[in-house]
Amino acid sequence: QVQLVESGGGLVQAGGSLRLSCAASGRTFSNYAMGWFRQAPGKEREFVAGITWIGGSTKYADSVKGRFTISRDNAKNTVYLQMNSLKPEDTAVYYCAQTEQGTWYAAPQSEPRYRYWGQGTQVTVSS
Repeated sequence: QVQLVESGGGLVQAGGSLRLSCAASGRTFSNYAMGWFRQAPGKEREFVAGITWIGGSTKYADSVKGRFTISRDNAKNTVYLQMNSLKPEDTAVYYCAQTEQGTWYAAPQSEPRYRYWGQGTQVTVSS
């Protein structure tokens, strides 16, 4: 089993920055993808960014391109989401997720492709 623990959420003013972290523990894989999703009140959960563990191929939602950066630290089994130029519409609970072991050339954007999920961390951007 894989455990994912997010941290780094909080309250920030519009235009500010936050960095989310997601530490993975438990069963380890050699090749997988990790993603960040978010869910705002009254809305469905949506894909934000993803990265493959081997190769580091990244993918972003159009709404965050140029503002958010996903990265990983293989030695620490940790994935990060650097969020800059935050907007009130970025307010949501942010979840990290991990796929099963496999050959991932690109991070998937659909939820069913991810097997393991963290508990989420709240990000609130005030105007």
